[in-house]
Amino acid sequence: MRLRYLSHQDALKPALTVAENLELFAALWGGEVEPALEAVALAPLADLPARVLSSGQKRRLALARLALAPAALWLLDEPSTGLDAASVARLGPLLAAHRAAGGIVVAATHLPLPLPDVQELRL
Repeated sequence: MRLRYLSHQDALKPALTVAENLELFAALWGGEVEPALEAVALAPLADLPARVLSSGQKRRLALARLALAPAALWLLDEPSTGLDAASVARLGPLLAAHRAAGGIVVAATHLPLPLPDVQELRL
């Protein structure tokens, strides 16, 4: 797969655990669940059903899908919605690592993302 899309909706299965939600996508795309959970600091919550997560934790789980397996292009719609300041800061290294590996991030956002050297288009 060459593309990852993160919409404003988190697209989670509420009855599945945090880890099981990621395992669904790992089955399609490949990748390791544990490092993806670590990238967004959700490893301690891996066995909880997604329905009990806060909105910020649900957003972090949706973002963890980006870390599963490589895709050249990430299209992100308001990736920081529902995230606290620490989670937004944690998003920076995830985006930077993707760019450092040759990936492209296109994000529609009302808030600045923690990324240096970006090209910004204001509409």
